[in-house]
Amino acid sequence: MKIILILLLAALLLVLSGCISSALYNARVAKDHPSDTFVKVDGVRMHVRTSGQTGPVVLMLHGASANAREFEATLAPRVSETHRVLLLDRPGHGFSERPRDGYELGVQARLAAGVLDQLAPDERAVIVGHSFGGAVALRLALDYPEKVRGLILVAPVSHEWGGGGQAWHNRYAGHPIVGPVFNQLVPLLGPTQANGGIRSVFAPDPPPPSYFEEAGIALLFRPSHFRANAMDVTHLEAQLAAQQARYADISVPVTVFSGAQDTVLNPALHVGRLKHQIAGLELIALPEAGHMPHHSHGPDIALKIMAYGRLPAFE
Repeated sequence: MKIILILLLAALLLVLSGCISSALYNARVAKDHPSDTFVKVDGVRMHVRTSGQTGPVVLMLHGASANAREFEATLAPRVSETHRVLLLDRPGHGFSERPRDGYELGVQARLAAGVLDQLAPDERAVIVGHSFGGAVALRLALDYPEKVRGLILVAPVSHEWGGGGQAWHNRYAGHPIVGPVFNQLVPLLGPTQANGGIRSVFAPDPPPPSYFEEAGIALLFRPSHFRANAMDVTHLEAQLAAQQARYADISVPVTVFSGAQDTVLNPALHVGRLKHQIAGLELIALPEAGHMPHHSHGPDIALKIMAYGRLPAFE
């Protein structure tokens, strides 16, 4: 009995130290990564980083484990010279709030559309989506076509892939009982393990030396952000299974940049099927690129975004 009490006390102390550590981590990371513009949509406070003053509107949607800063060292500086660029923190990521059903692609698309309603009420936007953000961009074009001028998809996830490929920590982070405890410990260990994950995502290219700092990856290891990301990823395949049959309804122009060396997702299971569903889809295959072509082929993607910005906002 005494041993059990000692173990329980040790576990309690570990949890308490984790809570204190995560609170300090949250405060430090928030200070190091200042927020920008907030927009309230359906009672949810959404965070947007803005770049550029005039021109057609471009909305950029980041992938999993990321935030709005993902594009700030790559696409945004080029595009913002002639366009208004909105870099959105998806719900629960960065500094955006997370509704209870925030993992649903339809909810994420609705919140993105609400941001456009307020920041670009009379315009159609070019929607740029990377990886998970590509799935949200597709849903935005399906549910709110009046908001979309065209889609630029970068290494997008679009279809169910047959299960598997889930990182072990996502199962624990999203668990209703284990998750709240597990996530309090993430700030203690997560940042020290980040470099391996970054190298894996960028393969076969090396990541930029300052990627962790410039892309604000430290934001991921806050407990709330880590849980939101886990919920997104673990629910994604079921969400795509319910969405993928609708892609033939997309009528706006679509261009996909896909790296043949992508080790995060299999392009044949996503882009390979998407190109047969969307009429006129332009596929730009990148034989030597991986999952982060907006870094390795940023100028080419930026030029395509700007070309879409010059397209007529047809009805």
